[in-house]
Amino acid sequence: MAGKIISLDLDQTLLDHSNYSIPDSALYALEQLRREFIIVLGTGRDMDNHYSRPYKEIVKPDAIIHLNGTKITVGDEVIFEHFMDKELLRQLLSFAQEKGYSVGATIGDDDFYINPSIVEKMDIIRWGECGRNFQDPWKLMDMDIHTLAYQGTEPGVLDFEAHFPQIKLPMFAGKMGADVIEKKASKAEGLKRLCQYYGIDLKDTVAVGDSMNDYEIIKTAGLGIAMGNAIEELKPAADYVTADIRDDGIYKACRHFGWIPERPFEKEKS
Repeated sequence: MAGKIISLDLDQTLLDHSNYSIPDSALYALEQLRREFIIVLGTGRDMDNHYSRPYKEIVKPDAIIHLNGTKITVGDEVIFEHFMDKELLRQLLSFAQEKGYSVGATIGDDDFYINPSIVEKMDIIRWGECGRNFQDPWKLMDMDIHTLAYQGTEPGVLDFEAHFPQIKLPMFAGKMGADVIEKKASKAEGLKRLCQYYGIDLKDTVAVGDSMNDYEIIKTAGLGIAMGNAIEELKPAADYVTADIRDDGIYKACRHFGWIPERPFEKEKS
């Protein structure tokens, strides 16, 4: 078994939102890294829902830190889960409804959001369309919920954090939304649990990311790498800042640290 772990965020770290594809250079790097590293996806997404499964099949991770550390899987085995307190969930949904904000979650193939018109607007800004299957958000009260997502701009984030000191809302890189997480949860805690599972020391781990939900894991891992396109507040936390996702950032970081060989056509060009 590989003796090191590399955890990579998905959105805007591996997955380029300009075309919703993973660069060929990153895919090459992943295949080379498998020789020495356990490949982990560390993400705010639930990689088991229908929006995310195709990317899981492309990356083929050994393990996944889903939903900012509130769900961890190794292969098909769930090794850890934490669910949001029901009273806190009720209060968050009520606050969003009262203030005109949008929070909710995607469960399976369905989307449960307060004020879904805001989600629709944000999707159109991001992707030019909205194909969600909206359902009654109050059905979330009858489900086990790991985390929520906030759809909106920074003032709403600050309002939520001011009223609910037990949560944090790290914003996405595009600053058009945020994860809604209990403060004790993080990708870093997920990484620690995977280290324990695999018997690997934290010093033998690498974390790569671009958003503020990557802050703790980049600080905690043995080596933290921020993408060139990362949110500016994240970069000082990293040990190394690589190139932009559109400029082969993953590949260039791996080459910088000597983890992978040059791609064949790079040699041909030189």
